[in-house]
Amino acid sequence: MEINWLAILVATIIGAIVGNLWFGPKTFFPLWWKYIGKSPEELPGGANMGVVFGLTFAAFAVQATVLEVVLQAIGSPTWWVRLATGALLGLIGAAASLTHKLFGSLSLRAWILEAGSDIVGLALIGLVLGLFG
Repeated sequence: MEINWLAILVATIIGAIVGNLWFGPKTFFPLWWKYIGKSPEELPGGANMGVVFGLTFAAFAVQATVLEVVLQAIGSPTWWVRLATGALLGLIGAAASLTHKLFGSLSLRAWILEAGSDIVGLALIGLVLGLFG
């Protein structure tokens, strides 16, 4: 198995862009922030947003790398299979995180926004990896 690290980097950047657009101030962030019980005056991420964004970027890199390994293992030749596999893995992650939300009595509406971001982001990561494959 040979990993194309340029593809991983580009896919990681795309994942980060999708996440930033999805949870941007003009998109779903205000709703999500409200659904998790925060007031508009509260700042996200605590004191060190550099750490938050850095670890988020690292998480996207892990997602892209694992998705590429899965795609190579199943031998997915088409962009459609790569897109669908990314979406399905996003759905698996979303379903797993739902259990945490439910047992923690956390907002189901916030989870819906988070799950949407995961599914769309991983689908597009899969698509980008397919462009290099």
